[in-house]
Amino acid sequence: MKEELLKEHDCPHCSAHIEDEAEKPEGGCCHEHGHGAGCCGCEGEEEGSERTLITRLILGAALYLGAILFSALFKNHILSLPLYIVAYLILGYDVVLTAIKNIARGRIFDEHFLMSVSTIGAFIIREYPEAVAVMLLYQLGEFLQDRAVDRSRRSISALLDIRPDQANLYENGEITAVSAKSVEVGKIIAVRPGERVPLDGIITEGESLLDMSALTGESVPKRVSPGEMALSGSINESGVIYIKTEKTFGESTASKIIDMVENASARKAPSERFITKFARYYTPAVVLLAVLIAVIPPVFFEGDWTTWIHRAFISLIISCPCALVISIPLTFFGGLGAASKKGILVKGGNYLEALGEVTTVVFDKTGTLTKGVFAVSRVIAEEGFSEKEILRAAAEAERFSTHPIARSILAAYGDADFRSEGNKEEPGGGVCAVLDGKEILTGKAGFLAKRGVQVNADDMAAARVYVAIDGKYAGCITIEDEIKSESRQAIEQLRKLGVKRMVMLTGDDKETAKKVAGDLGISECYAGLMPDEKLSKLEEIEKTMAKGEKTAFVGDGINDAPVIARADVGIAMGGLGADAAIEAADVVIMTDDPAKLAQAKILAQETKKIAIQNIIFALVVKAVLLILGAAGIANMWMAVFGDTGVALLAVLNAMRIMKK
Repeated sequence: MKEELLKEHDCPHCSAHIEDEAEKPEGGCCHEHGHGAGCCGCEGEEEGSERTLITRLILGAALYLGAILFSALFKNHILSLPLYIVAYLILGYDVVLTAIKNIARGRIFDEHFLMSVSTIGAFIIREYPEAVAVMLLYQLGEFLQDRAVDRSRRSISALLDIRPDQANLYENGEITAVSAKSVEVGKIIAVRPGERVPLDGIITEGESLLDMSALTGESVPKRVSPGEMALSGSINESGVIYIKTEKTFGESTASKIIDMVENASARKAPSERFITKFARYYTPAVVLLAVLIAVIPPVFFEGDWTTWIHRAFISLIISCPCALVISIPLTFFGGLGAASKKGILVKGGNYLEALGEVTTVVFDKTGTLTKGVFAVSRVIAEEGFSEKEILRAAAEAERFSTHPIARSILAAYGDADFRSEGNKEEPGGGVCAVLDGKEILTGKAGFLAKRGVQVNADDMAAARVYVAIDGKYAGCITIEDEIKSESRQAIEQLRKLGVKRMVMLTGDDKETAKKVAGDLGISECYAGLMPDEKLSKLEEIEKTMAKGEKTAFVGDGINDAPVIARADVGIAMGGLGADAAIEAADVVIMTDDPAKLAQAKILAQETKKIAIQNIIFALVVKAVLLILGAAGIANMWMAVFGDTGVALLAVLNAMRIMKK
């Protein structure tokens, strides 16, 4: 069947992923890789190709049935031979031509060669109906496969339409339509009702509802107003909004999603790579087996040449590896498409298969298991300092930070008249700044201690930000976060799906982390960790695991990127967040819903299960029929089932994943 599901095309998006240049087929359509219309100038080719295949199927089937009817009426195959030959040429000319071209390129042993030799041989031994049936069922399999790939590709490439190429630039009171690529950061663009947002930015004017279903899989529109973020790819449903761009066209959310989707099919799962390598050795082996079946009995045991050549041709038809080399890539391609419909972007079949094998899940806390929507609950001032003074100092120091805790302090302070200078942030530690000539330190107790400031670090079941002013401990601010309602459900479901061990790593204080972990039923919890310490802890966890077991790390922040990259499967939670986490992740969940972790694992396990089913089914049926064929028990019709029948069933089984 189609080579393009086995090897990469001559496609601008994925030619770099071809492992063996000698195996690159000529031409090929980028659509077969989910790259979307227009990437190779072949927008209309697909529909025309499908119409041609349907026409060939109908015409070939009509001639084939006519030949069978003619033979039945006149009891003579010879008179119906012209009809069989014409039907064979209509249905199988492309297979024979491909076999000839591949032989000329030095690639002899492939499925096209097997099908051509075996069916032409069937004609020689007067098995006309069986020879045509192989090609008819093969083309029917091609049609079903194309439909399956097209459905799966549509679910993936629907994402490719989320990025508009045009933007409405608003300057000097006028709106001008320009290329979205030409809009610089800091410019104002207008988005009318019904239009997609072309670039990420902050809304400066107007209120509306944004349909973000293409990004997150969530159908409920989000109400937005000035000061809130608008992401490229979302649809403006009501009023006109004006957006100050914060990212260029190539760096916006829609572009990043498209890049991830376009590259996903290039990363093959181990099962796919195994089948590709297996087919390279399997095909020459079965050709040799067929030659031995045809030659050894007549030469050494006085067997009848006609009988054993007939059995050899039966073996060749049975041996075609269509079911394996088509259904396995199709299964993983379908899994990627099904995941994308749920707002789960998996960057390749290899990561999808690995996700199904994960036995240990390591979580970040803030923004992953908790909402990350913090609020100041209390300000505790030391003698000589006021609560207002402490809150102001913390806000001045944290004013450039994007951390949720920093934002909660800024929200509590309220005053935007900042005067601090030299703000420097130490990830996972704290911030230092200068205000009115005095050094301000805010952050963890350890951060202040390293700078010679001792704090009163009483244990509390809440996050705590300590503040020092001009070298003196001034007080602290307690912050509270709320656990996501979906987190408990996610933990329970993951346990049911075979996850043996769940661990939480966080930079927050020990008591806060313990409380969250206890509420969620996570027995292992490590708190007060810096980003590099999270990485070390993950490596320690992996050393205690059995061989073959895999870890997944789930996080959402910039400081999680190194750990996400290090884990067997890195998962970015809330893919509309930190760019560094998205870049490092293997799986991106486009919402902040932890329950989608379980959905992703279910889908991964189902995909692998269907792939294994197809491998076992195809190999067992072929092995049994090969033995029966060599023994003279299997006839040509059984051989037809062993080839195209098994392939059809495997393709239909692979299509089930798209319903998940």
